[in-house]
Amino acid sequence: MVDSEITPSVYNARITALRFFFGMTCDREDMKRYMQFRTEPRKLPIVPSIEEVAAVLAAAPGPGMKYRAALSIGYGAGLRASEVTNLKVRDIDSDRMLIHVRRGKGGKDRDVMLSPSLLELLRAYWREARPQGWLFPDQSRVEPMSPRSLNRAFNSAKAMVGIKMPATLHSLRHSFVTHLLEADTDVCVIQVLLGHTKLTTTARYTHVATRTLRNVANPFEHIQDVT
Repeated sequence: MVDSEITPSVYNARITALRFFFGMTCDREDMKRYMQFRTEPRKLPIVPSIEEVAAVLAAAPGPGMKYRAALSIGYGAGLRASEVTNLKVRDIDSDRMLIHVRRGKGGKDRDVMLSPSLLELLRAYWREARPQGWLFPDQSRVEPMSPRSLNRAFNSAKAMVGIKMPATLHSLRHSFVTHLLEADTDVCVIQVLLGHTKLTTTARYTHVATRTLRNVANPFEHIQDVT
């Protein structure tokens, strides 16, 4: 497997199966020491700026406001593509200014914030499309819009505004986190909003919060005070 240069994720999945086979089926726990997992290099996420996000949302393809509203929720609430497409009309809680995410990653429910501007956009979309049941239905209006369709809309808008970076639909979620950090939002609050089990998963975004990094007082500036 190493010689064939397969990815660490595929390698580790196969190792998991082999470890189960030797440990449980063959009762050879000692064999596990020959089957160690590989560490996958962790890359920093691609983070479009607020200006780039605004341009993409404005360029969302029509007809109508469906894709613009769906992409806006992806950024404005930090939702995954599947979480956006599985939203129902009743999940928009305008009284409490919350969006109810049901059965997100790991099958967990959570509430995320709903901004007044996003609510205004969603209301304009609802008046236009009058969705019933699914907030963003497909053409049949029976099933929800697919994440693939939403991804195509994002790529179309990105190309239209000339963004060259290899940003994906998930980059909207990355931008949501990073821009919250740059606005001095507590990382524990962001962890809850994203539905992360581990704080370390959320904390890795601090490496791309460039505005936050620029504002940190560099201790080198104090060197001249003591020399």
